[in-house]
Amino acid sequence: MRDDSIQTGGVETGGAPLRSRQSARADSALARLSRDVTGALLHDLAVPTGHSPLVQRRRAGLIVSRVRWVAAVFAILTPLWIGVDLTIFPEPLAWWLAGLRVMASAAFAAVALGFRNTESMRTANLALGALLAVPTVFFLISDPLVSGYEITGYAQALAAGYAFLPFVMVAGLSVFPITASEGAIFSAPLILATIGIVLGDFELLPFRTYLGALWLLGLIAVVATLAGMSQLHFMMQLVNQASHDALTQVYTRRVGEELLDSQFSTAARSGVPLALAFLDLDNFKMVNDRYGHEEGDNTLRKATEQIRKVVRRGDIVIRWGGEEFLVVMPGTDGPGARVAIERLRAEGLGTRPDGARQTASIGVAERLSDNTTDWGDLVERADQRMYVAKKGGRDRVVTIGDEMFQ
Repeated sequence: MRDDSIQTGGVETGGAPLRSRQSARADSALARLSRDVTGALLHDLAVPTGHSPLVQRRRAGLIVSRVRWVAAVFAILTPLWIGVDLTIFPEPLAWWLAGLRVMASAAFAAVALGFRNTESMRTANLALGALLAVPTVFFLISDPLVSGYEITGYAQALAAGYAFLPFVMVAGLSVFPITASEGAIFSAPLILATIGIVLGDFELLPFRTYLGALWLLGLIAVVATLAGMSQLHFMMQLVNQASHDALTQVYTRRVGEELLDSQFSTAARSGVPLALAFLDLDNFKMVNDRYGHEEGDNTLRKATEQIRKVVRRGDIVIRWGGEEFLVVMPGTDGPGARVAIERLRAEGLGTRPDGARQTASIGVAERLSDNTTDWGDLVERADQRMYVAKKGGRDRVVTIGDEMFQ
């Protein structure tokens, strides 16, 4: 009895720490999940409106590239089935289907050749819509054609394949980095086309089979969209890792120059303002010399956290070098930029290791007001004004027209 008691006690005392460790690991995993799955991330995976300009450009290029490849493959494969149609279907149906396949192949080829690599999401969505439109139209024409003939045997089994064409195209959405709303929009025409075939009494399969097929088609659309969202999430993570400064989590200078070029070109084409603020943290070298680089890094983190907290979601923060930062404000004129900078100064840029308030010398420039010809000129104008602010005593702003305020 004593041995059993000791053994039982040993099992209990050994199992409790094990369960505790398992529980701790589960709690840790849930905590990491809650940190990773933020409201902003869910919003970006649901709708495309909040994506950064860099993510939009990378995503557009990837979508168009895959659209062209898929279209090229289907342009080759679609006419290869003509021989099967001519073998199993009676004339004139076989020739109608053959002609339809030739036209579909030409349409796929036009999609493959008609779209070039782009950084515009509008063009990318148009390309994906065009790709899906070809099989949708093919289905709406071929299904009624085939249903109008009495077909038996192996031909009937092969003819049923026309009824499942929407399944293939909806499943194909999984290869594109799309949001939940885009998945719903792009799969809806194919689902509606299937419903239209049923309502028009053109079905190749029994009515009950179509009802089950519609449910399955919706399920495939959900799974394909989730796969596309997973691709989008992975792509966003890669873009963020490659484009953001590891210390401050703002854009690197290399990526910042690319974004500046894009934003300036967009503003110039649209005739809208584009403001830029050049910030240099005051006396930052003193922090590194007196307290060490670790405290200097902490000061930089706190300053950038404050900047990111104040700027709008569509604004771009770039670490230009060392303790220098750019804040790019699309669609913002001179007075609007001054309001934004005053708000930033009111919030502050954090504190230094000794508890003192961290300040910055700031120069502001705006594309239209300064009549700049390119983004480099805009940055140079803001940089010059930042140096005027620094020479004027630091902790001040020099804005358009060389107006200085503290």
